[in-house]
Amino acid sequence: MTIKITVKGKVQGVFFRDTSKEVADNMNIRGTVENLKNGDVEILAQGKKKALKEFLKWCDEGPEDAEVSEVTWEEIPNSNFLKNFIIKRW
Repeated sequence: MTIKITVKGKVQGVFFRDTSKEVADNMNIRGTVENLKNGDVEILAQGKKKALKEFLKWCDEGPEDAEVSEVTWEEIPNSNFLKNFIIKRW
């Protein structure tokens, strides 16, 4: 299963990308995470449904200094786009 997650709030400058990579790696989730220019964080995540559900729960809180106001997600057509989880930087 592959999902696209958008996280809104105070989610940039709080190690959201680095921490999401740690969490994803521990859950055997592959994908990408990147800061968007509008201040949101976008994550493409691929893994087992149960792991993705737990990852979404983590996204609701984020790292310690984050202030998540909203998390939205949508399922996207499944594809094996990556073999691991990477942080995209501008």
